[in-house]
Amino acid sequence: MIEVASFGEPMVEFCAVEIGRLKDVWMFKRGWGGDTSNFIVAVARLGGRAGYICRIGDDEFGASFLDLWRSEGIDTSQVIVERGGFTGVYFISLMPDGRHDFTYFRRGSAASHYSPSDLNHEYLSGLKVFHSSGISMAISDSCRETVLRAAEIVREHGGIFSFDVNYRPRLWPPEHARPHIEEALRMADIVFASKEDMLLLYNEDDVGAIINRICSIAKPEIIVIKLGGEGCLIFDGKEKIMAPGFRVNVVDTTGAGDAFDGAFIVGFLEGKPLGEVGVFANAVGALTTTGLGAVAPIPRRREVEDFLERFKP
Repeated sequence: MIEVASFGEPMVEFCAVEIGRLKDVWMFKRGWGGDTSNFIVAVARLGGRAGYICRIGDDEFGASFLDLWRSEGIDTSQVIVERGGFTGVYFISLMPDGRHDFTYFRRGSAASHYSPSDLNHEYLSGLKVFHSSGISMAISDSCRETVLRAAEIVREHGGIFSFDVNYRPRLWPPEHARPHIEEALRMADIVFASKEDMLLLYNEDDVGAIINRICSIAKPEIIVIKLGGEGCLIFDGKEKIMAPGFRVNVVDTTGAGDAFDGAFIVGFLEGKPLGEVGVFANAVGALTTTGLGAVAPIPRRREVEDFLERFKP
């Protein structure tokens, strides 16, 4: 039985293999991306029983996602292949200062056509965790409605709604995004956010102020503030738990936060203490930065366990 499912937009990834702007780069490595797809791949690789919910185009890129998910043991029974639709694409350019820049081709994609009427209520009612994000809500009005309706169904049946703020100003301006993201926050049981998200949305980058801001909007059971290489701060409504990060040779940070989320959910469902869950998720996020692309570097369970044995924080 599937325990964890996520909803959103999968996107084919073309990551530059040399530093420079897109106009100057000749070679790319093809992979897969999309925050909630990255998340569910991480869940599956770490031993979770995972499923994905989305629409894809009936094109070669959509077929490549079906191959990926099935090879990872991810349930695809809730993936709708849209006749005549197309699957979104993005390109990553690597900047000399270590940053990476994204160029998207996604407007009108099959994923953006998903609506609440596409949801399988029976499937959702059996989940322990449903995960989505601010990116998924920004894709289209119907996707935004889908996130909230799916969360409602899962919670009505005793499941958990996990939500990553994952704010992207290119998709929607803050004044448009805030009320919708806040609606999701009020429904969420577990909230993930980064300092960058909250700085762009609320001009807050102090961790304590961020937690206060979220608590003024909603009362999730757990708030997780992702701090990159520094680790993460977890707030369970009573105490703040700092889980330290790891020093690794960073190649590409794409997808690391999504893999972190997936690892956190896996550890949480296994009943680990929250501090231990944070360290486990930090290790997965760190390992994901050591290779190119969003999906290829996401580690499997044995790799994470070996890493933690060698580099206990």
